[in-house]
Amino acid sequence: MNIVFISLDTMRASRLGCYGYEKPTSPYMDRIASQGVLFERAYAADIPTEVAHTGIFTGKVGLRTGVVSHGSPLTQLPKKESWLPSLLQNHGFTTAAVDNLYQLKEWFARGYRYYINSVQKSRSIDGKSVNELAFKWIREHKEDDFFLFLHYWDPHTPYQPPASYVPAFYDQSRDPYDPANRSMQAAYNHAAYPFFKHHHYDLLGPVTDAAYVNALYDAEVRYLDDRLRELDELLIAEGLYEDTLLILFGDHGESLTEHEIYWDHCGLYEASVQVPMIMRWPGRIPEGRRVQGLVQQVDMLPTILEAADILTPANIDGRSLWSSIRGEADGTHDAVYLSECAWQASRGIVTKDYKFIRTLDAGPFVRPPRELYDLRVDPDETVNLAESHPAIADELEYQLDAWIEKMLGGRGDPMQTQIEAGLPFRNRIHEILLQYGLTWDEWMKDPRRDRFDEASAARHAGR
Repeated sequence: MNIVFISLDTMRASRLGCYGYEKPTSPYMDRIASQGVLFERAYAADIPTEVAHTGIFTGKVGLRTGVVSHGSPLTQLPKKESWLPSLLQNHGFTTAAVDNLYQLKEWFARGYRYYINSVQKSRSIDGKSVNELAFKWIREHKEDDFFLFLHYWDPHTPYQPPASYVPAFYDQSRDPYDPANRSMQAAYNHAAYPFFKHHHYDLLGPVTDAAYVNALYDAEVRYLDDRLRELDELLIAEGLYEDTLLILFGDHGESLTEHEIYWDHCGLYEASVQVPMIMRWPGRIPEGRRVQGLVQQVDMLPTILEAADILTPANIDGRSLWSSIRGEADGTHDAVYLSECAWQASRGIVTKDYKFIRTLDAGPFVRPPRELYDLRVDPDETVNLAESHPAIADELEYQLDAWIEKMLGGRGDPMQTQIEAGLPFRNRIHEILLQYGLTWDEWMKDPRRDRFDEASAARHAGR
C-alpha cells in the first residue's frame, strides 16, 4: 500500500464547500470527500504549526511531549518518542517528505529516507513547486510501498494567489484601495501590527477593504485545490489510485478578523482549531461517510498504523478512527483539550455542546481570563457565558485541570516555563519595537499604526 499524507497549512474547515462554505473554494477537495470519509468535528488540539505537527507525528498531545510552543528555543523532542515516519520506515515503507519544517526544528526530518526541502525564494512556498518536487519522486518510487508527506502552505499569509484566482471571490466593481473604506483600521491599529506590517501588509499594498484580504485567502484555497487535483491526476495516471490511502488535514485554521485576530491562527476559537480531516482509500473506506463526533489530529497516527497492520505504541493519546470510518462509532473522544502558547498562552476544552477557554497570558490581545460558549446556538463564539453560567464554566474548568494534572504526571508545566521566558511572538514584537526606540509597555499603551510608521520612518531617515 501507499500513504500520501497531506498537511494543508492554515486551512480553515469552514472555508471548504464540503464543510458548508457557499463559495467555490474547493471543488476537488469536495470530490475527494465524497469518495471517502470526512470528519465534521476534527480538532487541532495544539496550535500552531510546530506543535500541531509534533502531535500528529507522535500521536501525543503537547503536554505529554513537552512541545507546547511555536518558534521557541526552549523546546526539544526527545529521540525516544515514537515518530510516525520512523515506525513506517522500520516496517518496510519507503518514506519521503516534501516539506520545510526541518528549518523550524530538527526532529521533523526524522524517519525519512528522502527529505526534500520545499523552501524557495519567491511566493513563499508555492503548491506548484511542491507538486514538481513530489511528482518526480512519485514517478521514481511508484513500485515501492511508500509513505509520502506533502506540506502545502498556500493558504498561509502572505496571501498572494495568482491574480486570475481573485475575481471569483471579490466583487470586481469594488476598489480594495478605496480611501473611504475604513474596514482595515482595526487591523492596522492592533498591537500585533509591528509584526504583520513586514510579514503581510507591506506585501499587499495599501489595502483598505478587509473583505479583499478575506477574498485573497479564499483564492489561495482555490489555487491549492487545483494543485491537489493535479496530484490526484498523477496518482491515477501512474496506477497508484486504488492502493493509496490519501489523507488531507489542516494543521490549524485561520481567523479572518474574528475575535480581533486579523489573518492569523491564534486563539482557541473554532476558526483556528477546527480543521478539515478527509480520508480516501478506494474499496476500504466507504464513500460519502461523514463522522459527526469529536476527533483530533493525534488520532491519525494509530489510524495509519492500523491500516498498515503495524502495532500501535501503547503510550499514545490518539485513538484509531477505523471504528468511526466503518460506522461502528461516531468519533473518538467525549472532549478535546486545546492548547496554544505562541501569540497567547491559553488552554481550553471542547465538548459536544460547549467550549471553555482559560487564558493565562493574552500577549498583544485583550482576553477575559475565562470564556464559555454554547456551540449549539453560538457556533461563532460571540457570547461569553462564563459569568452568566458559572456552574458550567466551573465544571469544565475542573475537568480541564484534572486532565492537565494527569498529562503532566508530576512534571513541571512547560506552558508556565514559556510564559516566564516570554511568549515567542511577544518577544518578536518586542525585538522589532526596540529597533524603533519603543518598548513593549510603551507600545501597548497606544498601539497605533501611524505611531509605529513614524518611528520606522524616522529610523530609516537617520541612516
